[in-house]
Amino acid sequence: MYAAPVCGKVGIGIYMSLVLNVSPPLTTVQVGGFSTALADRDELASWMCDVCEARPTIPALVFSSNGQGIALSGGDTKYDAAMSAADVIHADGMSVLMASKLLTNSPIRGRSATTDLFHDVARHAQERGLSFFVLGASEDQNARAVAQIRRLYPALNIVGRRNGYFEEAQSGEVCAQIVASGADVVWVGLGKPKQEIWCHENRAALAGVGCLKTCGGLYAFLAGDSARAPKWVQRIGFEWLFRLMGDPKRLWRRYAITNVQAAVRLMRDTRSNPVGTSPHRPRGD
Repeated sequence: MYAAPVCGKVGIGIYMSLVLNVSPPLTTVQVGGFSTALADRDELASWMCDVCEARPTIPALVFSSNGQGIALSGGDTKYDAAMSAADVIHADGMSVLMASKLLTNSPIRGRSATTDLFHDVARHAQERGLSFFVLGASEDQNARAVAQIRRLYPALNIVGRRNGYFEEAQSGEVCAQIVASGADVVWVGLGKPKQEIWCHENRAALAGVGCLKTCGGLYAFLAGDSARAPKWVQRIGFEWLFRLMGDPKRLWRRYAITNVQAAVRLMRDTRSNPVGTSPHRPRGD
């Protein structure tokens, strides 16, 4: 099994400059125990595309932080190892953004919900001639999500797709398919914590890919199976409640437990100590 280097604090700068051979890492602040990028969505999208254009030796790991992810930390050694190896962790949840504003002197510049960030990356990738591989969800939902992506971004090169229903023993076959496709960004929607662990453990087998970006339930939104909360609900941090009201049978236990755990860890493990170097700037600045 491949073990990626731990890329926190000083180590991330060394790794990004020597292994990936790209511009400096994004500045971070510790929120809920994770070194979380201060960057907004456009900066993150630009950074991901810059990494792809630099053709890294192994793919960058781009993971998200939200209440569920923070609550999971400390309970699964494989998940913890994967998060420690991430090159970028971004504020997917509004609670992460709010904690950075209330509990640190280095507020995150904007929430980067993956369902929104996807469209920023797609626009940048379309303009820069980069390609996507879409991995995860059921065969039907994956196919409908890809069809919608093609409708929204007709010039975007989607070089492959595959559903998320495969055994661990088939991971080598899946990785070979992805590498053969020539994908720059692989969107991995296998659900937390499986998707982070899968990316971490299969990173070496995906040499040639630019970024592995976890995306949870993104395909359900793209396929039209799930709806986003109204913008005003998102702004006040209650999108989780909107989702709970739409699917209480599946989500009530998750939110009842993880919201409390995440709140405790956000209070306990958020620090005013940015790490890394200066914020990434797009090429040409």
